[in-house]
Amino acid sequence: MEQELASPCLLIVAAALVAALSGVPLLISPPSGGVRGQRSATVLMLIAACTGLTGAILVLLSAASETYQLFWSLPFGRAEIGIDPLSAWFLLPIFLIPGCASLYARGYWPAESHPGNVRRMTFFFGLMTAAMAGVVLARDAVTFLFAWEIMAISAYFLVSTEDEKREVSEAGTLYLITTHIATLGLFALFSLLNLLDGSWLFPATGALDASSPLATAVFLAALLGFGMKAGIMPLHIWLPSAHANAPSHVSAALSGVILKVGIYGLVRTLSFFHGLPLWWGYIVLLLGIVSGVAGVAFAIGQHDLKRLLAYHSIENIGIITMGLGVALIGRTIDSPAMVLLGMAGALLHVLNHAVFKALLFMGAGSIIHASGTREIDLMGGLGRKLPATALLFGVGAVAICGLPPLNGFVSELLIYLGCFRGVQGDGSSAAMTALAAPALALIGGLAVACFVKVYGIVFLGMARTHKHGQGHEAGWQMLLPMGLLALVCLAVGLFPALLAGLLENASRAFLPTGMPALQPLALLSPFGMVTLMALGLLTLMAALALWYRWRLARAPRGETITWSCGYQRPAPRIQYSASSFAQMLTGLFSFVLRQESQLPAIAGPFPRASRFHSHVPEAVLELVYIPALKRLHRRFSGVRRLQGGLLQQYMLYILLTLVALFLCDSI
Repeated sequence: MEQELASPCLLIVAAALVAALSGVPLLISPPSGGVRGQRSATVLMLIAACTGLTGAILVLLSAASETYQLFWSLPFGRAEIGIDPLSAWFLLPIFLIPGCASLYARGYWPAESHPGNVRRMTFFFGLMTAAMAGVVLARDAVTFLFAWEIMAISAYFLVSTEDEKREVSEAGTLYLITTHIATLGLFALFSLLNLLDGSWLFPATGALDASSPLATAVFLAALLGFGMKAGIMPLHIWLPSAHANAPSHVSAALSGVILKVGIYGLVRTLSFFHGLPLWWGYIVLLLGIVSGVAGVAFAIGQHDLKRLLAYHSIENIGIITMGLGVALIGRTIDSPAMVLLGMAGALLHVLNHAVFKALLFMGAGSIIHASGTREIDLMGGLGRKLPATALLFGVGAVAICGLPPLNGFVSELLIYLGCFRGVQGDGSSAAMTALAAPALALIGGLAVACFVKVYGIVFLGMARTHKHGQGHEAGWQMLLPMGLLALVCLAVGLFPALLAGLLENASRAFLPTGMPALQPLALLSPFGMVTLMALGLLTLMAALALWYRWRLARAPRGETITWSCGYQRPAPRIQYSASSFAQMLTGLFSFVLRQESQLPAIAGPFPRASRFHSHVPEAVLELVYIPALKRLHRRFSGVRRLQGGLLQQYMLYILLTLVALFLCDSI
């Protein structure tokens, strides 16, 4: 470095380096030392997580911003890294979730049971964590793209951990294609920024005018590059298959963290501009509404537990994007309250979603570990076999539905309040924010319906198959990180005022210097009332539980069957399935979901045994992108003749390209 690093930045850089090296002990350990090497990797990742979290919290508390020039220079200019409260906020999930996931992996993916892929997976997991930290620390385009590409390639190897399976290999290939399309968008983004600013270094906050056509091109390139990484619809096509087929702790990191790196890039890019057009905020808000509503609608129709959770990631990215859209509209109409509420809600939901979605994916991993399947319709009655997992998964389900007294309620409340502030304005901005509030309510209601389905079918009732109903509870190495994440969900839901100052500091880093002063977040949001309500609700729940146990202890005991619908011999088959439970809701959204159903053939008074099957395709990928790509392939098939396989021919192409570039430069 050119100058001595301040201690918080030193902690964060050291944490990233330790994370990058955490997989090396297992990678170089002999075949007989896998257990010891994995234990060392876990310890190193936990050290990195604690160190990085400490540095990020110190930056958030001090609201300090520092930039440091690296010793080496690049062909495009000097390289810089930096830290400010906005970067520090995104570092919280970047270090928290991988730290929990590394301990979880020791029980879920032990080296003794997976000798063929655990070394590669552990190494790339640590490298991905370090690269994500590098992305948010980068302050120039080249360093950013270096870290971005390391993150993308590491995530590919993690998604493809079990690449001997066809569906895993296809998911990895789809991810690799889409992530490089996103990178192409970033090449265009930084080239356009260079034309605007004349440098490859990141511009200062509010330094660029958003009214020029080049600024519009930057905005659209950012939506493509960062939106595809974040999983914003309709750019989400890689996400369901990647999350479903990766190991569960990897899915927790992908959903909880790597999607947020895309959100960070979008927020950081938008912070470069002043004088934002109103339609920028409209586009972001509308994309958030579409992602939120369509994401939860697709989730309702899923039978695969992890694919269902993947679509809920799209839903929650939509909620975050809605908050960002509210903040952008507030910047345009000079409403500081709207800006702070929208941005604080979006940033808090970044952290909240990382926590409860990681908890849910880890819970899903415990369920899959016990039942041996991801198919919801093959499960049932697991609450008796997995009581701790059922409790912790229930905490995550309540949190993701945005219900009190947990953390999802607080961040969605801030976005609601930002929408209500927008409704008080005039013109089209009031109409647009008026649309966002009921859309957010619809998302919450559909999420409740989806998780009632999931929890009821997976944990309650009777085991639907003997093969998948005989599992056992996970060990402490899997339950401990899940318990920690559940406590974070509860702590943020009970005491959100503790984060008010940190959210204000992170939100200010998004604002240009000419923006009117922000009111304290504690004055704009009823955090005190939220705490009182949450504590009262917990007290009421505890009192009802004690009363119920008292009544149960005094009541006569007996055994009988549950509601049997009049059947003389009730069986697991008469229980609700995932399809039957969600049939009405999937029917309402059939114009989007395009559900495919295989109806049973019933004929005569004594029909033969038959079955009903339904499937919700990935409509955007299977019905839009793939047919369009096939048409393009047919249309441009003649161009393939240029690829003749002759080296001399390729050298001629290069020569002609160089000549054309020289001619363009001379003009």
